[in-house]
Amino acid sequence: MNVLGIIASGVAALFITVALAKGARRAALRPHAPDEPGGRAPRAAALRRTGGATVVLGVGTAVGGALWLGAADGSAGSVAGLLAGAGIVAALGLVHDLKPFRAALRLPVQTAAAVLLVCLAGLSPAAGVLAVLWIVLVTNAFALLDHADGLLTTVGLVTAAGLLACAALGGDPALTLLPATLVAGLAGFLLHNWHPARLRLGASGAQFTGFALAASGALIQEAAPSGRAAWAALPVLATVALADTALVLISRRRAARSLLRDTDDHIAHRLRRVRVTVPGTAVLLGLWAAVPVTTATLVYAELLHPAFLLLPPAGSVAAVFVLLRIPAYTPPRTAPSRTASRRTAAPTTGAAIPSAASAPGVAGPAPGKGAPSGTARTAAGHPTVPPPPTGRSAAGVAAERS
Repeated sequence: MNVLGIIASGVAALFITVALAKGARRAALRPHAPDEPGGRAPRAAALRRTGGATVVLGVGTAVGGALWLGAADGSAGSVAGLLAGAGIVAALGLVHDLKPFRAALRLPVQTAAAVLLVCLAGLSPAAGVLAVLWIVLVTNAFALLDHADGLLTTVGLVTAAGLLACAALGGDPALTLLPATLVAGLAGFLLHNWHPARLRLGASGAQFTGFALAASGALIQEAAPSGRAAWAALPVLATVALADTALVLISRRRAARSLLRDTDDHIAHRLRRVRVTVPGTAVLLGLWAAVPVTTATLVYAELLHPAFLLLPPAGSVAAVFVLLRIPAYTPPRTAPSRTASRRTAAPTTGAAIPSAASAPGVAGPAPGKGAPSGTARTAAGHPTVPPPPTGRSAAGVAAERS
């Protein structure tokens, strides 16, 4: 495939993605989008989640057009298998965006898509098994990065650029088609995905991006000339995604939490706890991804010794241990019980009961008088006469006294 064909495919992917994303953004930001019945999410939120479909359509249309024009030469089977597998996982992600289901149900479909790619690419059984395991692992690792504005788009853009350079240096230039169009598509989508994001990649765009990157790396490694350190250079390109996955698994294992239930314990969430802004998080992880990508590309080009490939993973392991020290799970706030609150609100001493001496017009016993205790007196000092008991008249009481 010539350079002009690659450039034309990239430009087509860029313009198609930008045009579709602009239309999806207008539809998502309409103020009259009502809530769906049955307590479902608003339509605007659903449209924002399905924004990754614009990347899928833009990249898929550009690659499909190049294949139809015969630009892939002898690698049409590999590129077609890559596009078909990525389209399958993207369709699965779109269903998940519209009606979420369990994450464990994605693995069979992702495995089937990877097997389809291996069969169409004509890989050997041993290489095919390793490629399937690698593709499923990296696809889910990159999909986990879609939890902050512009994060997955930035990391995917940097990784796709590294794969594009490796494919250009390899023995099969046709494998540069998908990385080139993916770079253009993610760049166009980043205009709407940067903080504050109007659109999100969602499960559809995230799984499509992860599958395309993982599958491109596997095919580039298979087509690499003998003598190149492709077996070690290409896996380094996924360092950031794998580091985030390892951080999440270790953190949830330590806290005895479910491994499949997504919470705020990723790299971006921990950076936010130390006052790093959302754009700053995307920039930091983009720079983090650029280090192993640059190192792997230089090693693949035989400009650096393969021993340098140990530096990015070692630095990522150290960064994971540092990030583990940042608390991710805040203890739940225990609200005081009603009984305790009532006990706290009640006075420590008994309730003040007013005595008869404190009543208006009634005075206490005069000092020095031998009045019995508890006997109320009038203002003149005479003891008060209690009222007659019930059922006895005043005449009967006077007769008894006489």
